[in-house]
Amino acid sequence: MLLLIDAGNTRIKWALAGSATETSPGTAVASGAWIASGAVTHDAIAQLGAAWQAWPVDRVLVSNVAGAGIAAQLRTQLHWLAGPGIPPPVTWFKSTAAVAGVRNGYREPHRLGCDRLAALVGARALLPERALIVATCGTATTVDALDATGLFIGGMILPGPGTMAASLAQRTAQLPPVLQAPPAAAAPPILFADNTEAAIRSGCLAAQAGAIERAIAAHGGAHCLLSGGGAAWVAPYLEAGFTVVDNLVLTGLHAVAMARADLSEFNDTTGALPPAGPRPC
Repeated sequence: MLLLIDAGNTRIKWALAGSATETSPGTAVASGAWIASGAVTHDAIAQLGAAWQAWPVDRVLVSNVAGAGIAAQLRTQLHWLAGPGIPPPVTWFKSTAAVAGVRNGYREPHRLGCDRLAALVGARALLPERALIVATCGTATTVDALDATGLFIGGMILPGPGTMAASLAQRTAQLPPVLQAPPAAAAPPILFADNTEAAIRSGCLAAQAGAIERAIAAHGGAHCLLSGGGAAWVAPYLEAGFTVVDNLVLTGLHAVAMARADLSEFNDTTGALPPAGPRPC
Protein backbone atom coordinates (compact mmCIF):
# COMPACT_ATOMS: atom_id res chain seq x y z
CA MET A 1 0.00 0.00 0.00
CA LEU A 2 1.24 3.46 -0.92
CA LEU A 3 1.16 6.42 1.48
CA LEU A 4 1.15 9.82 -0.26
CA ILE A 5 1.90 12.99 1.72
CA ASP A 6 1.56 16.63 0.64
CA ALA A 7 3.17 18.87 3.28
CA GLY A 8 2.23 22.43 2.41
CA ASN A 9 2.77 25.73 4.14
CA THR A 10 -0.39 25.47 6.24
CA ARG A 11 -1.70 21.90 6.12
CA ILE A 12 -0.47 18.36 5.62
CA LYS A 13 -2.69 16.26 3.37
CA TRP A 14 -2.29 12.52 2.97
CA ALA A 15 -3.86 9.63 1.13
CA LEU A 16 -3.50 5.87 0.97
CA ALA A 17 -3.59 4.25 -2.45
CA GLY A 18 -3.20 0.76 -3.81
CA SER A 19 0.01 -0.29 -5.48
CA ALA A 20 0.32 -0.65 -9.23
CA THR A 21 -0.74 -4.28 -8.96
CA GLU A 22 -3.79 -3.38 -6.85
CA THR A 23 -5.10 -0.45 -8.88
CA SER A 24 -6.47 -0.54 -12.41
CA PRO A 25 -4.96 1.98 -14.85
CA GLY A 26 -8.29 3.72 -15.40
CA THR A 27 -8.66 4.61 -11.73
CA ALA A 28 -5.03 4.94 -10.77
CA VAL A 29 -5.01 8.73 -10.75
CA ALA A 30 -8.69 9.53 -10.36
CA SER A 31 -8.95 12.47 -7.98
CA GLY A 32 -10.09 11.28 -4.57
CA ALA A 33 -9.86 7.56 -5.45
CA TRP A 34 -8.15 6.77 -2.19
CA ILE A 35 -8.45 3.91 0.27
CA ALA A 36 -8.25 6.52 3.05
CA SER A 37 -7.24 10.17 3.30
CA GLY A 38 -7.03 13.07 5.69
CA ALA A 39 -5.56 16.48 6.44
CA VAL A 40 -4.20 18.25 9.52
CA THR A 41 -2.74 21.65 10.26
CA HIS A 42 0.90 21.80 11.28
CA ASP A 43 0.06 22.00 14.97
CA ALA A 44 -1.75 18.64 14.77
CA ILE A 45 1.04 16.72 13.03
CA ALA A 46 1.47 14.42 16.04
CA GLN A 47 -1.87 12.80 15.17
CA LEU A 48 -0.63 11.37 11.89
CA GLY A 49 1.41 8.39 13.04
CA ALA A 50 -1.50 6.80 14.87
CA ALA A 51 -3.75 7.35 11.83
CA TRP A 52 -1.27 5.63 9.52
CA GLN A 53 -0.29 2.77 11.81
CA ALA A 54 -3.44 0.76 11.08
CA TRP A 55 -2.58 0.36 7.39
CA PRO A 56 -0.08 -2.04 5.76
CA VAL A 57 2.04 0.67 4.14
CA ASP A 58 4.98 -0.60 2.12
CA ARG A 59 5.97 2.59 0.28
CA VAL A 60 5.85 6.32 1.09
CA LEU A 61 6.11 9.31 -1.28
CA VAL A 62 6.29 12.81 0.23
CA SER A 63 6.10 16.29 -1.27
CA ASN A 64 7.35 18.76 1.34
CA VAL A 65 7.60 22.52 0.85
CA ALA A 66 7.09 23.34 4.53
CA GLY A 67 10.76 23.24 5.49
CA ALA A 68 13.17 21.14 7.50
CA GLY A 69 11.23 21.38 10.77
CA ILE A 70 8.11 19.81 9.27
CA ALA A 71 10.26 17.21 7.51
CA ALA A 72 11.77 16.20 10.85
CA GLN A 73 8.33 15.91 12.45
CA LEU A 74 7.07 13.83 9.54
CA ARG A 75 10.02 11.47 9.88
CA THR A 76 9.07 10.98 13.53
CA GLN A 77 5.49 10.16 12.58
CA LEU A 78 6.60 7.79 9.82
CA HIS A 79 8.42 5.68 12.43
CA TRP A 80 4.97 4.57 13.55
CA LEU A 81 4.79 2.55 10.31
CA ALA A 82 7.63 0.29 11.34
CA GLY A 83 5.65 -1.76 13.85
CA PRO A 84 7.81 -4.71 14.89
CA GLY A 85 9.72 -4.66 11.59
CA ILE A 86 11.62 -2.28 9.32
CA PRO A 87 9.97 1.00 8.25
CA PRO A 88 8.90 1.16 4.59
CA PRO A 89 11.13 3.12 2.19
CA VAL A 90 10.37 6.85 2.08
CA THR A 91 10.95 8.97 -1.04
CA TRP A 92 11.12 12.74 -0.53
CA PHE A 93 9.97 13.91 -3.95
CA LYS A 94 12.14 16.50 -5.67
CA SER A 95 11.81 18.31 -8.98
CA THR A 96 13.72 16.93 -11.94
CA ALA A 97 13.84 17.65 -15.67
CA ALA A 98 11.10 15.15 -16.55
CA VAL A 99 8.68 12.81 -14.78
CA ALA A 100 5.49 10.92 -15.64
CA GLY A 101 4.86 12.65 -18.94
CA VAL A 102 5.73 16.20 -17.81
CA ARG A 103 8.88 17.98 -18.99
CA ASN A 104 10.09 20.69 -16.66
CA GLY A 105 10.84 23.90 -18.57
CA TYR A 106 12.21 25.83 -15.59
CA ARG A 107 15.60 27.42 -16.28
CA GLU A 108 16.96 25.38 -13.35
CA PRO A 109 14.56 22.41 -13.12
CA HIS A 110 15.48 21.52 -9.53
CA ARG A 111 14.43 25.03 -8.39
CA LEU A 112 10.80 24.38 -9.21
CA GLY A 113 8.83 23.65 -6.05
CA CYS A 114 8.18 19.92 -5.87
CA ASP A 115 4.50 20.57 -5.09
CA ARG A 116 4.12 22.55 -8.31
CA LEU A 117 5.69 19.75 -10.36
CA ALA A 118 3.48 17.16 -8.65
CA ALA A 119 0.38 19.28 -9.38
CA LEU A 120 1.39 19.53 -13.05
CA VAL A 121 1.83 15.74 -13.20
CA GLY A 122 -1.60 15.33 -11.62
CA ALA A 123 -3.16 17.71 -14.13
CA ARG A 124 -1.56 15.88 -17.05
CA ALA A 125 -2.73 12.53 -15.69
CA LEU A 126 -6.32 13.75 -15.33
CA LEU A 127 -6.50 15.58 -18.68
CA PRO A 128 -3.79 14.13 -20.94
CA GLU A 129 -2.75 15.75 -24.20
CA ARG A 130 -4.45 19.05 -23.38
CA ALA A 131 -3.02 22.51 -22.87
CA LEU A 132 -3.78 23.48 -19.27
CA ILE A 133 -3.48 26.24 -16.72
CA VAL A 134 -2.90 24.79 -13.26
CA ALA A 135 -3.86 27.30 -10.55
CA THR A 136 -3.29 26.34 -6.93
CA CYS A 137 -4.62 28.83 -4.38
CA GLY A 138 -3.07 28.29 -0.97
CA THR A 139 -0.79 30.36 1.26
CA ALA A 140 0.70 31.34 -2.09
CA THR A 141 -1.13 31.14 -5.40
CA THR A 142 0.76 29.55 -8.28
CA VAL A 143 -0.48 29.76 -11.87
CA ASP A 144 1.37 27.40 -14.20
CA ALA A 145 1.10 26.72 -17.94
CA LEU A 146 1.36 23.20 -19.36
CA ASP A 147 1.20 22.66 -23.12
CA ALA A 148 -0.48 19.76 -24.90
CA THR A 149 2.80 17.86 -25.24
CA GLY A 150 3.40 17.88 -21.49
CA LEU A 151 5.92 20.75 -21.44
CA PHE A 152 5.73 23.01 -18.39
CA ILE A 153 6.29 26.41 -19.97
CA GLY A 154 6.52 28.45 -16.78
CA GLY A 155 4.26 30.22 -14.35
CA MET A 156 3.66 32.96 -11.84
CA ILE A 157 3.54 33.19 -8.05
CA LEU A 158 1.51 35.66 -6.02
CA PRO A 159 0.27 35.83 -2.43
CA GLY A 160 -2.68 33.55 -1.81
CA PRO A 161 -6.11 35.01 -1.02
CA GLY A 162 -5.71 34.78 2.76
CA THR A 163 -2.10 35.99 2.66
CA MET A 164 -3.07 38.96 0.53
CA ALA A 165 -5.88 39.96 2.88
CA ALA A 166 -3.75 39.38 5.99
CA SER A 167 -1.02 41.68 4.68
CA LEU A 168 -3.54 44.51 4.50
CA ALA A 169 -4.68 43.87 8.06
CA GLN A 170 -1.08 43.76 9.31
CA ARG A 171 0.17 46.85 7.50
CA THR A 172 -2.75 49.21 7.98
CA ALA A 173 -4.21 50.67 11.14
CA GLN A 174 -7.91 50.37 10.45
CA LEU A 175 -8.47 47.53 7.98
CA PRO A 176 -9.91 44.31 9.49
CA PRO A 177 -8.73 40.76 8.73
CA VAL A 178 -10.89 38.85 6.26
CA LEU A 179 -10.64 35.60 4.26
CA GLN A 180 -9.37 33.70 7.27
CA ALA A 181 -11.37 30.58 6.41
CA PRO A 182 -12.88 29.26 3.17
CA PRO A 183 -16.58 30.06 2.69
CA ALA A 184 -19.14 27.43 3.63
CA ALA A 185 -20.67 27.85 0.17
CA ALA A 186 -19.68 29.73 -2.95
CA ALA A 187 -21.07 33.25 -2.62
CA PRO A 188 -21.86 35.38 -5.68
CA PRO A 189 -19.04 37.83 -6.36
CA ILE A 190 -19.51 41.47 -5.41
CA LEU A 191 -17.09 43.67 -7.32
CA PHE A 192 -18.04 47.11 -5.99
CA ALA A 193 -18.58 46.53 -2.28
CA ASP A 194 -20.41 48.89 0.08
CA ASN A 195 -18.43 48.03 3.23
CA THR A 196 -14.75 47.68 4.10
CA GLU A 197 -14.68 43.93 4.76
CA ALA A 198 -16.44 43.15 1.48
CA ALA A 199 -14.21 45.61 -0.39
CA ILE A 200 -11.06 43.85 0.83
CA ARG A 201 -12.57 40.50 -0.11
CA SER A 202 -13.53 41.78 -3.55
CA GLY A 203 -10.14 43.32 -4.22
CA CYS A 204 -8.13 40.29 -3.16
CA LEU A 205 -10.28 37.77 -5.02
CA ALA A 206 -10.54 39.89 -8.16
CA ALA A 207 -6.73 40.07 -8.17
CA GLN A 208 -6.50 36.28 -7.90
CA ALA A 209 -9.04 35.74 -10.66
CA GLY A 210 -7.43 38.39 -12.84
CA ALA A 211 -4.03 36.69 -12.69
CA ILE A 212 -5.55 33.31 -13.52
CA GLU A 213 -7.68 34.62 -16.38
CA ARG A 214 -4.78 36.57 -17.84
CA ALA A 215 -2.77 33.32 -17.87
CA ILE A 216 -5.66 31.46 -19.51
CA ALA A 217 -5.92 34.10 -22.24
CA ALA A 218 -2.15 34.11 -22.83
CA HIS A 219 -2.19 30.31 -23.12
CA GLY A 220 -4.75 30.27 -25.93
CA GLY A 221 -7.83 29.90 -23.75
CA ALA A 222 -6.54 26.68 -22.16
CA HIS A 223 -8.76 24.93 -19.64
CA CYS A 224 -7.92 25.71 -16.01
CA LEU A 225 -7.62 23.21 -13.17
CA LEU A 226 -8.21 25.06 -9.89
CA SER A 227 -6.97 23.57 -6.64
CA GLY A 228 -5.87 24.48 -3.12
CA GLY A 229 -7.52 25.63 0.09
CA GLY A 230 -8.44 29.02 -1.40
CA ALA A 231 -10.09 27.61 -4.51
CA ALA A 232 -13.58 27.97 -3.03
CA TRP A 233 -12.98 31.69 -2.54
CA VAL A 234 -11.62 32.30 -6.02
CA ALA A 235 -13.95 30.12 -8.09
CA PRO A 236 -16.97 32.48 -8.09
CA TYR A 237 -14.81 35.28 -9.51
CA LEU A 238 -13.61 33.27 -12.51
CA GLU A 239 -15.43 33.67 -15.82
CA ALA A 240 -13.17 31.46 -17.94
CA GLY A 241 -13.70 27.70 -18.00
CA PHE A 242 -12.27 25.81 -15.05
CA THR A 243 -12.59 22.60 -13.06
CA VAL A 244 -12.00 22.42 -9.31
CA VAL A 245 -9.78 19.46 -8.41
CA ASP A 246 -9.12 18.57 -4.79
CA ASN A 247 -5.75 17.15 -3.78
CA LEU A 248 -4.02 17.73 -7.11
CA VAL A 249 -0.56 17.31 -5.57
CA LEU A 250 -1.53 13.92 -4.13
CA THR A 251 -2.97 12.94 -7.50
CA GLY A 252 0.34 13.83 -9.12
CA LEU A 253 2.36 11.89 -6.56
CA HIS A 254 0.16 8.90 -7.21
CA ALA A 255 0.77 9.20 -10.95
CA VAL A 256 4.54 9.37 -10.36
CA ALA A 257 4.45 6.23 -8.22
CA MET A 258 2.33 4.40 -10.79
CA ALA A 259 4.68 5.40 -13.61
CA ARG A 260 7.94 4.43 -11.93
CA ALA A 261 8.62 1.50 -9.65
CA ASP A 262 12.08 2.90 -8.87
CA LEU A 263 11.73 6.41 -7.43
CA SER A 264 15.40 6.89 -6.49
CA GLU A 265 15.87 9.45 -9.28
CA PHE A 266 13.27 11.68 -7.63
CA ASN A 267 14.41 11.27 -4.03
CA ASP A 268 15.84 14.26 -2.19
CA THR A 269 18.71 12.47 -0.47
CA THR A 270 19.41 15.51 1.71
CA GLY A 271 16.42 14.42 3.80
CA ALA A 272 13.71 16.59 2.27
CA LEU A 273 15.72 19.76 2.70
CA PRO A 274 15.73 22.24 -0.19
CA PRO A 275 18.91 22.63 -2.23
CA ALA A 276 21.44 25.22 -1.16
CA GLY A 277 20.33 28.73 -2.02
CA PRO A 278 16.83 30.19 -2.17
CA ARG A 279 13.88 27.93 -1.39
CA PRO A 280 12.37 26.30 -4.51
CA CYS A 281 9.15 27.94 -5.57
